[in-house]
Amino acid sequence: MTSLFALSTASVYPENTSHAFAYAARLGYDAVEVMVSIDSTSQRSDRLKSLADYHEMPVCAVHAPCLLITQRVWGTEPWQKLERSAEMAGDLGADVVVVHPPFRWQREYADGFVDGIADLERRTGVAFAVENMYPWRAARRSMQVYLPGWDPSEQPYANTTLDLSHAATAQSDPLELAERLGDRLRHIHLTDGSGSAKDEHLVPGRGSQPCAELLEQLHGSAFDGHIVVEINTRRAGTREAREADLLESLAFARLHFSGVRG
Repeated sequence: MTSLFALSTASVYPENTSHAFAYAARLGYDAVEVMVSIDSTSQRSDRLKSLADYHEMPVCAVHAPCLLITQRVWGTEPWQKLERSAEMAGDLGADVVVVHPPFRWQREYADGFVDGIADLERRTGVAFAVENMYPWRAARRSMQVYLPGWDPSEQPYANTTLDLSHAATAQSDPLELAERLGDRLRHIHLTDGSGSAKDEHLVPGRGSQPCAELLEQLHGSAFDGHIVVEINTRRAGTREAREADLLESLAFARLHFSGVRG
């Protein structure tokens, strides 16, 4: 199943994975992207399958545990994490694993990353969509912390993810990035940012990114991948306010990526 409008489970934090499935079903999303996190439910295919069945809400993608906060989820060996992510995707019927490029201190992992991702895709049949990241900036200085780099258009990945908040933090143009990626662009994290050094993950339309223009550009190019709302609702305050942000994001996606559902 190709699901166009999905909700990342990260979007409901500090609520948990179970709540994300409930929000997605209630608000009319097509699917869920599971962020494998410190929440034990997000780490277990059997629990996720039960949630998907109960809510009649399929999983379209698995986000591998490659954040700093998840460095010890499923062990510390990075290739093992990706193997388990592919296994989970297979168990759940998802066709994409989202993965970040290695941190520069993961030197051995980084050295074999491009070829290793291609090999994983051949062996598993799952698309490993490498996500755009950003330099870390502070006090007018920037540091390159990802290898072989934060811009996936510079590497021969077969599948990629474009995150608009990351583009804002990198102060890069997501429209140009989408053009460079071409048909290798498989997956979108729909969100927004102001261009600050902080990765903000704003509701689309509340920052400075050309979110509407990107959706229109993708529609015009017959994009048929996943468009996943990945926003920060930690400051929403109430469930009602969080739900309003999630619903606004979905409405934004449908409005600007029009004519996609029969």
